[in-house]
Amino acid sequence: MKQLLNNIYGDKAIWALVVLLAIFSFLPVYSASSNLVYVVGNGSVVGHILKHIVIVVVGMTIMFGIHRMPFRYFKGLSIMLLPVVLLLLLYTALQGSTIGGANASRWIRIPLMGITFQPSTLAMVVLMIYISGYLSKKREQIIRFGESILPLWLPVFLIVGLVLPSNFSTAAMMFLMVLVLAFLGGYPLKYLAGILVAGMIGLTLFVLLAKAYPEAMPNRVDTWMSRLDSFYNGGTLDSDYQIERAKTAIVSGGLVGVGAGKSVMKNLLPQSTSDFIYAIIAEEYGLLGALSLLFFYLLLLFRIVVVAHKAETPFGKLLVMGVGLPIVFQALVNMAVAVELFPVTGQPLPLISSGGTSIWMTFLALGIVLSVSANRSPKPIMNDENDNPLAVLSETL
Repeated sequence: MKQLLNNIYGDKAIWALVVLLAIFSFLPVYSASSNLVYVVGNGSVVGHILKHIVIVVVGMTIMFGIHRMPFRYFKGLSIMLLPVVLLLLLYTALQGSTIGGANASRWIRIPLMGITFQPSTLAMVVLMIYISGYLSKKREQIIRFGESILPLWLPVFLIVGLVLPSNFSTAAMMFLMVLVLAFLGGYPLKYLAGILVAGMIGLTLFVLLAKAYPEAMPNRVDTWMSRLDSFYNGGTLDSDYQIERAKTAIVSGGLVGVGAGKSVMKNLLPQSTSDFIYAIIAEEYGLLGALSLLFFYLLLLFRIVVVAHKAETPFGKLLVMGVGLPIVFQALVNMAVAVELFPVTGQPLPLISSGGTSIWMTFLALGIVLSVSANRSPKPIMNDENDNPLAVLSETL
């Protein structure tokens, strides 16, 4: 343990928060896995929690390896990976997978390994690194709109356009995060307004074409419309099933919850291990547990901003915000959906929900943040003979 901690660098608070959230995730995932076993009829509870533990351990290994890399290397890697990501997204889109007539081409199956990979999660990280590199290079120059269209906005619209037909929420979040990062990077507001208008026009045209030629262009437009209508106007029992069960779970939790593993709604709420796991947490740990989890994500956001502020280069500052903000934003969206502040989106809760590639990409992004913070942290987290892991965690929190 001492040897391991001597090789860990970077922001101590982020390390503590990530480990804390990852370990806590075992409890709700183990509890909610009964839905997959007894309702869906998939595997065993022990099998699901063991799979989740393995995924988290692999994710922590990814984060550890990435945080040891000098962050300046990521700029070049993003340029090399950008065409790879585009090809993966194109291949995924051309699979033509549908569920009930709706586009379900989000995953590709990795041969021989028996696991699926969602390229859009990798695309988000690679795109944000690439944009950070471009904006940092142009930071001391006058940015001309015409010169930025091909190197900056063409990759953005290609990636968002490939993700959009099968996953509107991810495409929208990706586009929004790009605009936020461009704003932080000093991109002129008048140009950003034009890009926003262009994005809205493009979305409108896509919806019109998708409605006019549904067979030629598999999509999920009808699903989006149904969810928006249900959110604003109130849906029927069938269309509003998920959110009603989620609110029932939250109300049942009260102030302190019904207790770990004692959720009743986990067997009635679809996606209780992923998209709606926050509702199960609120039921089992109550309002105090739900607010505590929100506090930890906000604390993570605070530490991300601190690391960005302390970064010594423009690329480091933008890189931290580019890969760090989407994690917290996704968490807030997931929580907002559970309490019906947002329409149902299908976004998991980072570091908590069960999954595979989404967890790994979150750890990858956090590893990049830690890599930037380690650039200002010449000493490992634990370098004193009297230090111990519990003391470090206690001091950090």
